[in-house]
Amino acid sequence: MALTRGCLFSLIALAIVAFFILLVGGYFMVTYNQLVKLDEGINGAWADVDNQLMRRNDLIPNLVETVKGYATHERELFEHIADARAKLAGAGTIPDKIKAANELSGFLGRLLMIVENYPQLKASENFIRLQDELAGTENRIAVARRRYNEIVKDYNRSIRSFPKNMIAGIFNFEPREYFEVPEEAKEVPEVDFGS
Repeated sequence: MALTRGCLFSLIALAIVAFFILLVGGYFMVTYNQLVKLDEGINGAWADVDNQLMRRNDLIPNLVETVKGYATHERELFEHIADARAKLAGAGTIPDKIKAANELSGFLGRLLMIVENYPQLKASENFIRLQDELAGTENRIAVARRRYNEIVKDYNRSIRSFPKNMIAGIFNFEPREYFEVPEEAKEVPEVDFGS
């Protein structure tokens, strides 16, 4: 039984269409899986940031109590720190946690500036140990923030690039927010050696 010329062309056309469908379907599948991998990478990197933020949050009460013994008139700042810690602990979304963490960082900076007025506190062994632990935690937060932001950058670039942006749109992959340093933290502190 011989195939007719028309039937042969139909089979070739059908094979080409099937190949094209497999190619496009494969591209969709690979791209979707890449986007999922990047999204999960962001979630994992945020978990590292969140872990370090909670470590810092746990160190703060000890630091505040140590400073309170020397700087009793700084009650308003202590209340702001307590409120900022509560906001961070109660934040549900990543943008809310970023905002709360940045607010807390600002108050911690103010607390550490106040310490400069209390030489006995600066010489306290307990305070020095807490300050070292806090500095180490701040470094770990910076490293985790940088890693998180790098993964967010790769993900955001990926979902905006053509033709991945079409697949990202179909599956509702949304841009993610960076964990940026607040503007207040970028200001150069004033140093006065006159006192």
